[in-house]
Amino acid sequence: MFVNVKNVVKKYGNQLALNNVSFSLKKGEVVGFLGPNGAGKSSMMKIITGFMEATSGDVFIADEKMTTIATDIKKQIGYLPEHNPLYLEMYVKEYLSFLAEIHDLNKAEVAKAIKVVGLKSEASKKIKQLSKGYRQRVGLAGAIMHNPSVLILDEPTTGLDPNQLVEIRELIKSLAADKVVLLSTHIMQEVETMCDRVIIINKGEIVADESLLVLTEQEVQLLEVEFDSPISIDEIHELKYLKEANNYSGLSWVLTFNTSVDMRAVVFDFAHDKGYKILQLTSKDKSLESLFSALTT
Repeated sequence: MFVNVKNVVKKYGNQLALNNVSFSLKKGEVVGFLGPNGAGKSSMMKIITGFMEATSGDVFIADEKMTTIATDIKKQIGYLPEHNPLYLEMYVKEYLSFLAEIHDLNKAEVAKAIKVVGLKSEASKKIKQLSKGYRQRVGLAGAIMHNPSVLILDEPTTGLDPNQLVEIRELIKSLAADKVVLLSTHIMQEVETMCDRVIIINKGEIVADESLLVLTEQEVQLLEVEFDSPISIDEIHELKYLKEANNYSGLSWVLTFNTSVDMRAVVFDFAHDKGYKILQLTSKDKSLESLFSALTT
């Protein structure tokens, strides 16, 4: 494994943002890093990139410990933040040449990055003249120009039109051939299209870490049920095969069962025995979106 996150804890005062987070990343795979707002994604990415220290725990890049002063290790990382910081008054080629100087790269690397991300026709324009899609390409060119081993992308496809989406997806997948790619997004379709593996974080803890194929094909059943009166979490957990139970709207629950057995009749019998009535019971499609909802609601 090229990136190892080991028992990372991050606190902001009394607020616990990351709670004993561990996972590993290898070259050649695109990993989707998912979670609701405030789940700890940004904190984790800042710690991996060495922008911020963990309260405890460690991050290793190629067996070297990452710190905020580990300059040599940081050179192995390319980072595209959600809010792509660009100098809008600069020309595309001028801006990338400026970044090349920071990395001590020659002009050939600038030309190569421009070609790889498809910016050749826009290289002589000011960045402020570019569309959202081309601005994203500029940011991506800056992130990959120094040929990093680890590429961290935060919401890289936000605001792109359908044609731009296809092009950026293909570009990201091609970059993963010899790199670690960690991609954070709220768009489930992007994950299903680009990613080989999914890590889901909720309230600072990892709640899922599986290949996309395993995550969507495993024996998991999702039921949405509404009772006629409040029911306790302890009672709900009496249900056989129950994996997760999330009370998301008053009397309504999303129940995740780890079985291929149809649990609808079991839930009806359970409610009858407990003296409850079921007002609504539906089986939810086992998509990445529904799994994400069940694990993070």
